[in-house]
Parts: sequence; structure tokens; C-alpha cells
Amino acid sequence: MSSLPAPAQALPLAGLLVADFSRVLAGPLATMTLADLGARVIKVERPGTGDDTRHWGPPYSATGSTYFDSVNRNKESICLDLGDAADLTIARELALRADILVENFKPGGMERMGLGYDALSADNPGLIYASVSGFGGAGGAELPGYDFIVQALGGLMSITGEAAGSPMKVGVAMVDILTAKDVAIGVLAALNSRNASGRGCRVEVNLLSSLQGALANQGQAHLGADVLPHRMGNRHPSIAPYELLECADTALAVACGNDGQFRSILTVLGLESHRDDERFLTNSARVAHRPALVELLESRLSTAPAASWQAALTAAGVPAGQVGTIADGIALAEGLGLAPTIELTDAAGTPAGRQIRSPISFSPPTIARTEAPPMLGEHTDSLRRWLASDPQAD
Repeated sequence: MSSLPAPAQALPLAGLLVADFSRVLAGPLATMTLADLGARVIKVERPGTGDDTRHWGPPYSATGSTYFDSVNRNKESICLDLGDAADLTIARELALRADILVENFKPGGMERMGLGYDALSADNPGLIYASVSGFGGAGGAELPGYDFIVQALGGLMSITGEAAGSPMKVGVAMVDILTAKDVAIGVLAALNSRNASGRGCRVEVNLLSSLQGALANQGQAHLGADVLPHRMGNRHPSIAPYELLECADTALAVACGNDGQFRSILTVLGLESHRDDERFLTNSARVAHRPALVELLESRLSTAPAASWQAALTAAGVPAGQVGTIADGIALAEGLGLAPTIELTDAAGTPAGRQIRSPISFSPPTIARTEAPPMLGEHTDSLRRWLASDPQAD
């Protein structure tokens, strides 16, 4: 007898309150991650202007911009002038009620307003206080923490782009995104520690360290073998073939991770006569003879369209794929049953467009949150009343 599907469960962070004093991308993406996981996130914004990204368009949206929308769903917005004593008192009350606070002011900025970790934790010892900066709070405290600058200074641009071309940034603010992931990880680790000790802590993450932590094999090549990585376009420094290869109509991404896959490539392409070619017997040999290898493979790939080669290579267990657009990627995920998007609703329950959903799923399933990004100050009045009330009445 078939069993009924398990009922949806509460999200794992339900019941936690996050005071979001961050803006732009890294901090807001971290707090949206917490919101997607069930936390109540109250976003503090400047009256009249709000988060900088509300004005980063085109493209524009009802809230200001699609940029803002991408990292601010499932939040409430309160406008507070932190230069005004009365509003600062309200901000402090929010922080004292919060389980988690996330901020990305310049180092020392929150302290000057009386909203630093030491001042708040004295009255809210369970507070988990996450600070996000560009270059840390010591020697880099005054440096502007922008993703593009960190990609340049931190070395990412030196390994991105064509070998003979200019240094190139990644096509999305990847350092901010990596930092947001690190912030969320740090907060979740601190929550686990608080469950045991009852005390919160300060979590500090900076863009430069998050970038360096994500350099993986490229960073270790420098530290462990004194190799300074450089730009190689779509080629991998340690694996071949692992790059775009030209077919009759367009390029095909081929990722050959081992010798068995390479032998499969030779079979699919009708190049079995090269199985014993010493230049291609091992991965290290293929890396050393990459130009000759690419010439050989493209001589066959150029005889048919990329789609046909993709199908044949995939059937043979070789990772291969054509270069698609973002729309193509979403369509692929939909075709694979991954449900890549969610439908949002506004406060009245009216459909408010689609977004890329959180990539995290649970089984049994959880109750998904689908609240549209807030209008500037949308919840200011109700939140002011709540923060002026007796916290014991909650």
C-alpha cells in the first residue's frame, strides 16, 4: 500500500530573529539565505534612499531594481535614521531582541553608534554578531570593500580571461557571493555553539579572505609548488582536455577527468589509432602536449555540429556541454525536474514574479517562503510599534 507524502515541515531557522544592518550584496545575500531557511529578517534602511542597490539599474523593478530583488526576498523593511537619537534607540532595541545581527559598515562604524558587539552583547549575551568588511578591521579598515576591487587586488582577475588578453572579472560579483556563503556558514556554526553554551559570539568575514579561501588549487599551486598561476582562458592548468573545443558550428565544453574518459573520447571521435600515442597516454602528458591534443580533437569535432558530439560524448560517459545562456540553464534545470524558480507573492497575496529559488532542499520537505522583496520602509510603522512595546509581550 502506498504511503501518503510526508507533510511539509517548519523551516529549520523558524523562530530566530535577524537584524539586518547590511546593504549591497554580501550581507543581504547572507541574510536572505537565513530568511530562506526560516528566520525572520528585519532590514534596516536609510529613509528616502534605502539600500544602495535599489538604485542600481537597469533593469528596474517595483522595489527599485532587479539587483535589489535578487538578495532581499523574505524580509521586512524598516527605515531608521541612525544619525537621529530616537531612531538609534529603536535600532538598539531591535539589536537587543535579535538572535543574529549582520552588518557591513566600515570597521568601527557600528561601534561609534553604540551598536558594536561589546556594547550589545553586554545586554544580549546570546547575540550572534556577524561583521562583513572588505579587508578586515586592522590594516585594511579604511579600504573600500567592493567586489571588483577585491577581484583585482586578490588575484582572481590575474587568472581570469584569455592568455593574451586583459585581466578579466568574473561575470557576476563572485567575491561578494562567496563572502555571503561564508557569513551564513559562520552564523550557523555560531548558532550550534550557542545551543551548547547559551552565549553568542562575533563572526568576522572579509571579502579578501573569502576570495583567497576560494582559490583552491590555484592558491595552493603558488604556496605548495611556487607556481604563479596565470590566465589560460577556458583551459584548466592541470587537466587536458578540459576546455572549449570547436565543432562544425560552435564550441563544446569538454571536461576529461581521467584516462578512461580520454579513451572514450578517442572512441567516440574515431581516433582509436591514437590510444598508444605517448603524447596522450596520461593526463600529465596531455597537459604537456595540449596544442597538439587540441588540434587532433578539433580536426574530428569540426566535422559535425556540437549538439551531436555532446549527445555522443555524454552517452559514453564523458562530461560535455554546449555553452548556453542563463535562460538555457534555467530551462535545463526545469527539464531535469530541479524546480529552479519560485513564484513570489506580495503582502496582499498577489503574484509578484519569479526568482531563482534557494538551492537548498530538505526531505521531508519544508514550507517554502515566497514573500516578495519589500518596498522601502514597507513595514516601518508596524515595526516601530512592535519595538516600542514590551518585549515580554511577544
